[in-house]
Amino acid sequence: MRTSAGAAMKRDIPGLLADLERLGAENDARETDRAKKMLNLEPETAQLLSMLLRSSGAKRVLEIGTSNGYSTIWLANAVAETRGQVISVERSVEKQAMARENLERAGLLARVSLVLGDATEVVKELAGPFDFVFFDADRWSAPEQLKILTPKLAAQVFVTADNVLSHPQEIEAYLKAVSKLEGFDHLVVPVGKGLSVAFRRAKSAA
Repeated sequence: MRTSAGAAMKRDIPGLLADLERLGAENDARETDRAKKMLNLEPETAQLLSMLLRSSGAKRVLEIGTSNGYSTIWLANAVAETRGQVISVERSVEKQAMARENLERAGLLARVSLVLGDATEVVKELAGPFDFVFFDADRWSAPEQLKILTPKLAAQVFVTADNVLSHPQEIEAYLKAVSKLEGFDHLVVPVGKGLSVAFRRAKSAA
């Protein structure tokens, strides 16, 4: 599956992603402190997000949870086709530094604005509209972040979140909140650790 995804990428990016997958898995296997784990996306989930982005033509993307930049590279590479931009929020100084280095190695740093801080406080200050949102950080605070972001969503937008199947109790409140969003279709895709996908189509002028 990675080979087909690589066709849409620069020659060096698939190799970088493979290295990050391996290093992330090795780190998480030996690290006991959850805050120091990379907790990267499953490759299949990352590829699905990339496909949704490229097919929708989204240009203004918000990622909550940068970690070492693995998922950010997928998102940034996808929006490069539409000359879009990714805003990625991370609360760890160390992880953001890793992400910056990895994005630079991928040649995609210019496509990403890295923001350091608590996501709930950060999203209060961000200006919309966003046409693609990806939640991949603290699941307990995601419902409040979604509430803050709802007025900042574009007329046509994807709102996605990972870990639906792996952490059902932690993400339950988020799923209830997203299912109540007016005008959205929502489903859980059983890929990787479970991806929540909500979509609102822009209303026709007619």
